[in-house]
Amino acid sequence: MFKEVKLFFKEYPPKETAKLTTPILILHGLFGSSKNWVSVSDFLSQYSKVYSLDLRNHGDSPHSTEHSLSLMAEDVKEFIDDHKLEKVIILGHSMGGLVAMTFALRHPEKVEDLIIQDIAPRDYEFKYEGELAVLRTDLSAFKNRQEIDSATSKFVDNPFIRNFLLMNLDRTESGQYRWKLNVDAISRSKNMFQAEFSGADKQYLGKVIFILGGDSEYFHTSDKIVCLEYFPNAKFETIPGGDHYIHFTKAEEFRKILTTFMDSIVSDSGK
Repeated sequence: MFKEVKLFFKEYPPKETAKLTTPILILHGLFGSSKNWVSVSDFLSQYSKVYSLDLRNHGDSPHSTEHSLSLMAEDVKEFIDDHKLEKVIILGHSMGGLVAMTFALRHPEKVEDLIIQDIAPRDYEFKYEGELAVLRTDLSAFKNRQEIDSATSKFVDNPFIRNFLLMNLDRTESGQYRWKLNVDAISRSKNMFQAEFSGADKQYLGKVIFILGGDSEYFHTSDKIVCLEYFPNAKFETIPGGDHYIHFTKAEEFRKILTTFMDSIVSDSGK
């Protein structure tokens, strides 16, 4: 039995406009961290307190040899228990969305509402060899980020994705760069997106919204059927022309959908 890890988090106190007492947890995607969610966290703090977590082997959270949806869901459970939170609203993107759904199906009594960004409760092939090659780059000879960006462009030609990956750079006291991610554990866990969802023997009956990118490869129209098997009260909102990173690339449209959903939670809480 592998042990849960105590997750690093950034806390955003509720603003004066906040009308909810249920805190919001944000779970980032693969190769991401709480650093990618500062603006969304700040935005959501107008509704309630926000905790933006670093999942295991990411950001400033502890490293572990094991990396799976199951263990990450239990890490979230430990975080909730440690902070004595009765219920939470969870926003999860990509891998974080899979963790959020796993957690909600296991511990439905802990989840008030669920926001899932551009991912479905099904198996996904692990196709990130270019990203892993970037994150395995020996950094000892580089003097600045620009040099690293240039050197890694042969592995990932998309500058947006490279910049996203380079957010995992950290500078040591000696001035050298290092990767914060536990690349070895992640690369050994290529089946992490499989087998967690295998037939709807469990359901989460709370309110769920799936916010989708219209041009994303991660969510197909047929995925709505499997979503409704696990989450029968789910609604779907698609941002035309949106990719997998709509919280950043389509920030205004993303916030409009978030606002409508969060306002509906506020309205429900006042009934």
